[in-house]
Amino acid sequence: MKILQVITGLGMGGAENVVVNLSDSLAQDGHQVKIAYLTGNAVVLPKNADVEVVFIGLMSGRDFLRCYFKLRRLIVDFRPDVVHSHMVHANIISRLLRLTIKIPRLITTAHSSYEGGRMRMIAYRVTDFLTDVSTNVSASAVKSFVDKKAVPESRMVLVSNGIDVDKFKFSYKSRAKIRSEEKVDGCKVLLAVGRLDRPKDYPTLLRAIARLKRKLENFKLLIVGDGPLLEDLEKLADTLNVKDKIKFLGLRSDVNEVMAATDVFVLSSAWEGFGLVVAEAMACGRYVVATDCGGVSEIVDEYGALVKPGDDVALSNAIEKACKVDEQDYAKNSCLARAHIVNRFSLHSNVEKYYEIYLG
Repeated sequence: MKILQVITGLGMGGAENVVVNLSDSLAQDGHQVKIAYLTGNAVVLPKNADVEVVFIGLMSGRDFLRCYFKLRRLIVDFRPDVVHSHMVHANIISRLLRLTIKIPRLITTAHSSYEGGRMRMIAYRVTDFLTDVSTNVSASAVKSFVDKKAVPESRMVLVSNGIDVDKFKFSYKSRAKIRSEEKVDGCKVLLAVGRLDRPKDYPTLLRAIARLKRKLENFKLLIVGDGPLLEDLEKLADTLNVKDKIKFLGLRSDVNEVMAATDVFVLSSAWEGFGLVVAEAMACGRYVVATDCGGVSEIVDEYGALVKPGDDVALSNAIEKACKVDEQDYAKNSCLARAHIVNRFSLHSNVEKYYEIYLG
């Protein structure tokens, strides 16, 4: 089968990792796969050399027509059996391509409960007839799209994201290596992973850390990610007097190893679709403290702590409690959390579900 994945960008993010992992798995299974991305720098790339990556070059609204016809030409030349698009810009342009070209089967996937304001939801609604199947990554995200009338009820299917549970698992070797490199031996290590941008709500996390500093001495927060708010967050950390407790690590290709080195994973997002990094942290056996947004509660279940988004007091209290879990209870929770992820959110099950949809 020939499969073209179309995504808005390949920067650091959950959706980007899902698309790349899905493409790698499909190529390994013998399918011919290409990835077309519309804009930005390609940070997350497939490991399989057989997966070709094509840059479309959508840098502004003025580029729309040129990019429309470039993507159209790619489809004409490649002749895919399935086009699978991801995120709002790629979804809308892929749907509009069906007005001028035959696409045997089109799947469009949203990766969040929030993909923009009213105009984007209208764009989804008026182009819905052009896609064969719409999917989203959590039950709450599907409900959100239906409630906003972006899709008619029953026209959007839940397909939970999947992670590589063979990659994301605890390693004593990785733990010792990273803790030594980052000089965090002997203290509780917290971790946050994600783009330094508004949806992740890092200001609430930093305010929670400021509160935690008054109650807990021996801890460090590592933040993996890059983005437009880096300078603002560094200034806020200085203002809150928590620079000594926080280390910005930038982009990392060894997130699984960094996770193994930490004790508590923290997600402070204002909104999420699925919360892929939460599942990755749980697969590594880490205790999770997260905001109850999007599909995060579906992942965490009973194996971590959930707090209201934007509540730095509750977030701080939950982190403090997580840091004080005794070793025996922590070990038990680690095993149960990983088993929960392996059983429900593995990459294998994700690929199988999408392949069923591809076949119709």
